Amino acid sequence: MQSEKTAFLGELTAGIAHELQNPLAFMKNFAEVSTLLVDDIAGDAPRPSRDADQEFLLAGLKQNLQEISQHGQRATTIIAGMLARSRNSSTPQALTNLNALVEEYFRLAYQGLRAKDPTFHALRTARLAPELGLVPAVAPELGRVLLNLFTNAFYAVQQRAKTDAAGYRPEVRASTQRLTANSVEIKIYDNGTGVPESVRQDIFKPFFTTKPTTEGTGLGLSLSYDIVTQCHHGTLTVDSQEGVFTEFTICLPG
Repeated sequence: MQSEKTAFLGELTAGIAHELQNPLAFMKNFAEVSTLLVDDIAGDAPRPSRDADQEFLLAGLKQNLQEISQHGQRATTIIAGMLARSRNSSTPQALTNLNALVEEYFRLAYQGLRAKDPTFHALRTARLAPELGLVPAVAPELGRVLLNLFTNAFYAVQQRAKTDAAGYRPEVRASTQRLTANSVEIKIYDNGTGVPESVRQDIFKPFFTTKPTTEGTGLGLSLSYDIVTQCHHGTLTVDSQEGVFTEFTICLPG
């Protein structure tokens, strides 16, 4: 009965998310087109023919349209996260080179942040156990988890670097090790802003985020937790000290 309820909620969530996608796409498109029209009006009309009130109205209208487009994009991102959560992966597990997967997404996350901010640099350290061997996993799903955790780690050190520049060296570490014959561990550490103890118990809840509303949806860690615990029957935990470090630990059977 519980499985049926979960499946029903997943289908309901997916249905609602799909229905919201079209009106959101129209809203964003019309906002962007209207922004271009405002630019055309402002550019075509001779400046002496416009008084200060008209200038103010055009500037305000453009700003409002940009806000509509920005928040529409945030809603689209939330819907994409909801669809990802509602999707029941039927992909079977396959023997996976976990070290190669960690290296790949470690690199991709860093390159992604550098593409947005070319001035950003961080020390990257990988300690990957050569004896790890192949581990049963759904590589694309586990890759999403790693990408999310690495992206969050680089974001945290980037934010700390903005306010703690003197002598601070941003660092993100990744490590793997075999715990027992039937279990392996992945650790992702950063010396960034840390997670306040008061909210640490909420970090894996859907829609909870410590980022500004324009930068986070609160679905990444929730989805990561579901992939690790439900899809891979493992555990995902966090240890942190505010202003000092954060470390996520993934334990997987294998």
